[in-house]
Amino acid sequence: MARQIAGIDHAIIGVRNLEQARASYQRLGFQPTPRGRHVGWGTANDCLMFANDYLELLGIVDPAQFTNDLELFLAEREGLFAVALRSTDPAATYEAWQEAGLAPSEIAELGRRLDSGLELGFANVMLPPASTGGLRLFACSHLTPEPMRQPGWLRHQNGARGIASLTVTVEDPDAFYEPMARVFGSICLTKTDDTLAVHTGSGVLLFVTPDDLDMLHPELEAIATDAAGDGAPTLAALSLTVDDLAATAAWLDHHGIAFRRDSGGTIGVPPEHTHGVMLEFVAAGPTTSR
Repeated sequence: MARQIAGIDHAIIGVRNLEQARASYQRLGFQPTPRGRHVGWGTANDCLMFANDYLELLGIVDPAQFTNDLELFLAEREGLFAVALRSTDPAATYEAWQEAGLAPSEIAELGRRLDSGLELGFANVMLPPASTGGLRLFACSHLTPEPMRQPGWLRHQNGARGIASLTVTVEDPDAFYEPMARVFGSICLTKTDDTLAVHTGSGVLLFVTPDDLDMLHPELEAIATDAAGDGAPTLAALSLTVDDLAATAAWLDHHGIAFRRDSGGTIGVPPEHTHGVMLEFVAAGPTTSR
């Protein structure tokens, strides 16, 4: 792609208590990395790493410092906060987004210092919410990719392998066609009835109406969308691939986590176990591009 976007890099889950969130996701069968603190920011995170993408549990540890508006989000709810796209060339991404009229911020480097002593570096290109219809979206390039994925961090007891899709609820999916075409290029978009699918290169962004959320994820307990009542999009559901749904179900059952399954075997976990995320596990392979 001219924009040098190679898929979803990570999904950010805003949480009010990092220790509680870490314990919750360990109970779900995930292996978190050591705690990381953003250098110069008031936020810290625990990451759940996969081979090509990851989840970031993000919380505030010093409200006096910059939090990138996380405190405003957490005042309303916990849950999916933002999506980071993987850029293979942040300068090219910045230039392409500038030409598309998205008004990106200048490339900014960010460090994350782990409790283990390891320090990781990133180059980010941020987009103003006004240019994406209110969706928190930015590009991320890893300056220290080798230490990011240590073998022990990639083994999850629930069998999770990576992000299949993220579902965004909006009042009018058609209204997001133009901004998403500017972000990704129109060739990456598919529009069917009331649904807009963005094929990012690795993982899909699905824009649906609140009424269609239950139909798309029948095994999930829906969360309240647009909690602020301002018409902004809500990152509602996260779908992760696994090799063996039966093994995932066995882990959850053993740890007393209630879940539901649809006719195809897809597993849905209630938001009460996930800090506000509609989480589902889907079979790896062709069935994940639904």
